[in-house]
Amino acid sequence: MSPHQAVLYSEALDSLSIQAEGVYIDGTFGRGGHSGGILQKLGQTGRLLAFDRDIDAINSKEAQILTKDQRLSLHHGCFSDLAVVTSQLDLTGKINGILLDLGVSSPQLDTAERGFSFLRDGPLDMRMDINHGQTAAEYLATVDEHDLVKVLFDYGEERFARRIAGSIIERRQQQPLQTTLQLAKLIEDSVPFRDKYKHPATRTFQALRIEINQELEQIKVALQQAIHVLAPGGRLVVIAFHSLEDRIVKRFIRDESGRKNNPGKLPIKEQDIAKGQLKKVGKSIRAQPQELQANPRARSAIMRVAEKI
Repeated sequence: MSPHQAVLYSEALDSLSIQAEGVYIDGTFGRGGHSGGILQKLGQTGRLLAFDRDIDAINSKEAQILTKDQRLSLHHGCFSDLAVVTSQLDLTGKINGILLDLGVSSPQLDTAERGFSFLRDGPLDMRMDINHGQTAAEYLATVDEHDLVKVLFDYGEERFARRIAGSIIERRQQQPLQTTLQLAKLIEDSVPFRDKYKHPATRTFQALRIEINQELEQIKVALQQAIHVLAPGGRLVVIAFHSLEDRIVKRFIRDESGRKNNPGKLPIKEQDIAKGQLKKVGKSIRAQPQELQANPRARSAIMRVAEKI
C-alpha cells in the first residue's frame, strides 16, 4: 500500500453500491484514491463530481491524470459547496452516492510547509486552503486566552488546555510562535506528564486545525445538504478519524432515521410527525488487520453508511 492509499478503500466503494450509470460525489478528492476506484466502476454515462479545498490536491499529478476522464469534474472548494454545485449542474435529488473522507490527508501531514505536523518543522499554517483564512500563527498571535482554552478543550479534548493556553499567551508577549516545532516544544514543556502512547502536542494540533478550517461546521453543513442532493436509494458514506467527527455523523444518521419529533399536540396524527429521510445501513466499519499493518493511520478510521429513503 502506498503512503497515499485511500483508507477503507474497498469498504467505501462497496458501501456506495455503485451503479454503472449513476452520479456520485467524492467530497474529499485528496490524491484520487477513492475517486479512481469509483471511476473504475462507472459506465460510459456515469458521472463523478469531486471536491477538494486544498489547491495542492487540485494540482496534483493524480488529479491531472484522472481529470483526463471526462466523466470526472473536479471542483476547488469544500464539500459544503456540494449543494451549490449540484444545483448548477441540475443534479439536485439525482445523486446516487456521496463519500466524505474527513480530516487531514496524508500528503498534508507529510508536507512540513503545510504546518499540520508536530513532528516536522514548518510554518504554523494549518490551512487546508492556503489562499483563504487565518494561519495558525496569526490565530495564536491574537486569540483571547479564554477562547483558546475553549478551543483546546472542545476540539482537542485536551485536559491541560488551561496550562497550554497560558503558556502560549505568555510566550507571544515575548515572541510570537512561528513554527510547528516551536509550538510542539512549548506544549511539551507545559504539560506535567506525557501519555505513553501519544505525543503531548497531538490534541492541541488537532484542535487548532479544526478551528482554523472550521471543520466541524463544514461537516454539519455538508450532511444536511446531502439529504437534499441524494436521489431516493442514494448512499451516504462517511469516514471519520476522531470522536468529534464521528459523533456528529452518528447523531445525524440517528436523528434522520425514523421519527424525528413528536409535535406534542393531541390527538396526534401520523402526518403531524416529522420523519427522517435516511435509514442506517449496517454497523460501523473499521479497517481490517491487513490494512492496519500496511497503513497505521487507518487505525482511528470509522465508517458509517446511510441510505436516503
